[in-house]
Amino acid sequence: MAHPIKHFITITKHRHKVIANCARAGILWQGLRHDLSKYSPTEFIMGAKYFQGDRSPNERERELFGSSLAWMHHKGRNRHHYEYWNDYNPKTKSIENVEMPLRFVVEMFCDRVAASKIYNGKSYTNGDPFDYFLRIRGKNRMHKNTEALLEKLLVMLRDEGEEAVFGYIRTILKTQKHKRNNAE
Repeated sequence: MAHPIKHFITITKHRHKVIANCARAGILWQGLRHDLSKYSPTEFIMGAKYFQGDRSPNERERELFGSSLAWMHHKGRNRHHYEYWNDYNPKTKSIENVEMPLRFVVEMFCDRVAASKIYNGKSYTNGDPFDYFLRIRGKNRMHKNTEALLEKLLVMLRDEGEEAVFGYIRTILKTQKHKRNNAE
């Protein structure tokens, strides 16, 4: 049975949490554009159809069919997913992970924190996003530098809390912007 209203409420709550996190990180404009493709028919219809409330509907779609068409659509349009950053390397003749730009790693961090809060509800702890990350760590799913930075941010969140990690993120974003401005 489809749950379009529940799905709409869940993805909208999630977006609002990501927007708030992105604002704290200093990338508000990115947060405002976050996950808009989830409202497209390709993603929304499947999300409503496989809605469960405690995990991504894409997981259920994968269980039933071996893949998720909604996810394939989503990851190809949202650069905060590490799966977006894979490309063919003509030298090695294989698909390889590409290092993500800092602002997309930050958005990915904001997204993971928001998703953990939505799916874990009142039982959420600052360690939940790190625990979720452990499912893929070291499995060559993302560029090693991207993985190292994401892990650093998630460990900082777990061990030092939100204020510390968002302060650190704002600092590294300013440092990168300063370096870029001085290079021009």
